[in-house]
Amino acid sequence: MTNIESANYVHLEDGVLRITVATEAAGTSLNGDAMTEGAAALRLLNADELRAGCVLLVGSGPNFCAGGNVRAFADAPDRGAYVREVADAFHAFVSELAAATAPIVAGVQGWAAGAGMSIVCHADVAIGGRATKLRPAYPGIGFTPDGGLTWTLPRIVGSTRARDILLNDSIINGEEAVRLGILSRLVGDDIIVSEAERLARTFAAGPTAAFQGVKALLLQSENNTLAQQLAAETESISAAADSPTGREGVDAFVEKRRPDFS
Repeated sequence: MTNIESANYVHLEDGVLRITVATEAAGTSLNGDAMTEGAAALRLLNADELRAGCVLLVGSGPNFCAGGNVRAFADAPDRGAYVREVADAFHAFVSELAAATAPIVAGVQGWAAGAGMSIVCHADVAIGGRATKLRPAYPGIGFTPDGGLTWTLPRIVGSTRARDILLNDSIINGEEAVRLGILSRLVGDDIIVSEAERLARTFAAGPTAAFQGVKALLLQSENNTLAQQLAAETESISAAADSPTGREGVDAFVEKRRPDFS
């Protein structure tokens, strides 16, 4: 795929790359075509062949994503081979998502279970409501997690709590998910997606180069010492000061006007 014009689950509008990860078909389970289209679009974005200031992840229907299509697993003649193929496609999407330098926003309505919870844990900002529920769901069908959940969740909630959540297949409500740091904030259940869309457009119209720098620094911080991180911050902020984005931001502040980062 060299463009996204023919895609069904990926759309680019107002600088926002919107990916619909699940639809009402098959009970809002993870959509394989969406993963393929999403990975291809993100690959273009990460190669600077597509311009977008934000990635927006949403579901279409009552849930964000209720997990993998378990009925399809059951119907597969060779279940192991089929699940491996699904996981490979899912992980191609997750790898490109993790590599994205643009902010990633998720609008998490209803359930985010299994693969849905894995995706949420890759978002920079995840917006939910009081009716939002997250659940690993893998132990319930005798599976182990995929989508990087065993990597992201310990980094979000800590190793001990991650073990508890994954082994007990815990159901986490919206308020608890915010407390744990899996969700960023709660809004009214009827405006989750619209609020995520609003935030995504705000990011896309903002200082995208600065956002990319923030994400790069946060990624480096996972392995850096404090001294290394301070050195990285020095390099980053000095480069930002000389960039078009930094120059516009400073000039706008001094001139008491709204900056134009477009």
